Amino acid sequence: MRVTVFGGAGSVGSRVVAEAMARGHEVVAVARNAARLSGLPAGAETRVGDASAIADVVRLSRGQDLVISATRPVPGQEEELVTTTRALLAGLAETGVRLLLVGGAASLAVPGGGGATVIDNPDFPAAIRALALACARQLETCRAAPSVDWTYLSPPALLQPGTRTGHYRLGKDELLVDAAGHSAISMEDLAVALLDEAERPAHSRVRFTVAY
Repeated sequence: MRVTVFGGAGSVGSRVVAEAMARGHEVVAVARNAARLSGLPAGAETRVGDASAIADVVRLSRGQDLVISATRPVPGQEEELVTTTRALLAGLAETGVRLLLVGGAASLAVPGGGGATVIDNPDFPAAIRALALACARQLETCRAAPSVDWTYLSPPALLQPGTRTGHYRLGKDELLVDAAGHSAISMEDLAVALLDEAERPAHSRVRFTVAY
């Protein structure tokens, strides 16, 4: 499979690139800054590009089988997440390539919460509220784009570097928690879930989530 990864030098994106390479896929890792691409696995093609520029999306997706976006805006520029998603959708509507998006968890329903979402919790961290709201708008932007075969992956409440176990549970629009009430996965296993979805599509034009 020929895969383009926008945000390929980031915390999640670099793990997606490594997982895809380990599975034998042809990977094009894209970042805005060429210097950030130097630490990626040998064999990955590296390109400079901007997922918020439709022309770059078209250029770097044409002839590919899949585009994965794992971009994240810097603090204070959270709305960029929405404009980037619009550009991705517009570019991929032209090339006809499938899109897998790494999104946010805040719009997931809380188990037993009567319809309340994660961001509705009064204790939701104020420091990431703007990003969480942008992620929610990102999902709505996807849902309004019927001409693109998109899939939106919401991580669990806690996503951090860790180990690759190859195991996870699948969910849809509700936050997954374990018996102790924890909701977490490693970035490595999030990459596993993304590539599993890439290889065996099961969530066309819908959101899904994963956790241990």
